[in-house]
Amino acid sequence: MPPARAAAYMAASTLLALTQGFGMNLVAANIPQLQGPFGATSAEAVWLMAAYMAPNASLSIALIKIRNQYGLRHFAELGIAVFLVVTVLHVFITDLQSALVLRFFAGIAAAPLSSLGFLYMLEAFSPARKLTVGLSLALTNIALAAPLTRIISPPLIALGNVRGLLILEVGLSMLAFAAIYLLPLTPIPRAKVIEKLDVVSYLFIAIGFGTAAVILVTGRTYWWLEAQWIGELLVVMIASLTIAAVLELNRERPLIDLRWLVSRDVLHFAAVLTLFRLMLAEQTAVAGNFFQIIGLQNEQLVGLYTVVALATAAGGLLCAAIIKPGREPAIHMVALLFIGVGAFLDSHATNLTRPHEMYLSQAMIAVGGALFLPPAMASGFVMALRKGPQYILSFIVVFLVTQSLGGLAGSAIFGSFITLREKFHSNVLAQAMTLTDPLVATRISQLSAAYGRTITDPAVLKAEGVALLGQQVTREANVLAHNDAFFVIALLAVASAVALAAHRIYVHMKEASARTSGEAAVEG
Repeated sequence: MPPARAAAYMAASTLLALTQGFGMNLVAANIPQLQGPFGATSAEAVWLMAAYMAPNASLSIALIKIRNQYGLRHFAELGIAVFLVVTVLHVFITDLQSALVLRFFAGIAAAPLSSLGFLYMLEAFSPARKLTVGLSLALTNIALAAPLTRIISPPLIALGNVRGLLILEVGLSMLAFAAIYLLPLTPIPRAKVIEKLDVVSYLFIAIGFGTAAVILVTGRTYWWLEAQWIGELLVVMIASLTIAAVLELNRERPLIDLRWLVSRDVLHFAAVLTLFRLMLAEQTAVAGNFFQIIGLQNEQLVGLYTVVALATAAGGLLCAAIIKPGREPAIHMVALLFIGVGAFLDSHATNLTRPHEMYLSQAMIAVGGALFLPPAMASGFVMALRKGPQYILSFIVVFLVTQSLGGLAGSAIFGSFITLREKFHSNVLAQAMTLTDPLVATRISQLSAAYGRTITDPAVLKAEGVALLGQQVTREANVLAHNDAFFVIALLAVASAVALAAHRIYVHMKEASARTSGEAAVEG
């Protein structure tokens, strides 16, 4: 492919990845800003994310076979056309119920865009570089969507409120629509690969993954053991996935090869990817939430997310330059050390910590994230190809579960951990606060002094001071809880690095032993 045309395909890939990424992250990044226009509480606004992720979590499984049977061209054109229609309809919504319905269909319509973002980037490279440079750049584009969303949201909301965000989605989808028609992908041979039982199995998988996504998004808000419907959804999830597994295990040509998925190598690969997604929650969930609880808004975090975006791009370019078969362990070791050191630096935060003080640590985590995923995905793809082309879909399932549901699980786990630790630290701090303590009494007096001109009753004035002190105690407990989460993530990264080093030593010893045995056999 000529360089100019290759650059056009790379630009189209970036556009498609950002279009899909902005659609997914605009709600997550602007929950408080969406509450007013839709007349929703914070708990109700969370359902906008759940509605999007419920269909999106599993649809890539079906799209692979649809693409193979009906052709890339039809797949791309129909996918982007549906996405464009859904984004245009978003501009006209004014209530939460309509928004939830459209977000559900947006999750369906956006699923083809992530696949197309990959395919357009791979199209620009020769076969030898598709799983190295092409894969690294495609994953970098996807990772850039989250920080770029945080950067552009404040000025868009200032210009046009929520409608400004929705109009951006429409504009991007129109550009993506034009790019797909101007730059067709190389057609692949069609084959009749969809069977009737594929549809049945997929429906149960979609229900299972969809309910899992809803549970992970909303569980922390409604709390896991408090809402009865969460338990009911959990039963539906287990039953659906169990039925799907029974169907697949008794098929001659299954949609997903479950026996291969539970093999030692695949389980090890899935565990590595899941652990990585949990550690990346440090940046995507914990750090952003930390600044919210100390009172900072998106406008004040633009500088931080600019640094994160630049570090992500730099990490992706570095990975593209150095990635080669056999270098995966070394790259993963560097990535884990970056994430571990960055999380450890963040674990010393206070209520006076400001975004510029986390530039270095968050940049390190962004670089680590950009370095980790491409080698892992490349090695997993090669592992699937060795078994045969039919195993590609099974590999996609592993990647999908660990990345989409794994990302939601990371936010849910560490969000719940922070909530529990906040209660613990609040109790500890509250026990130390007694009105007979001169320092506590002085602090209450100082806090209540601000209301001395408007409140003349001493008892009411003192109660106001006690309430303000309670707010400060809660804030400090939240800071300590976030520091605990940062430290746990640092420990996870260090433990993963140690486990990786031990595994490599074991592999080298095993290879050396095999070579020694082979040489002895030859001499004999």
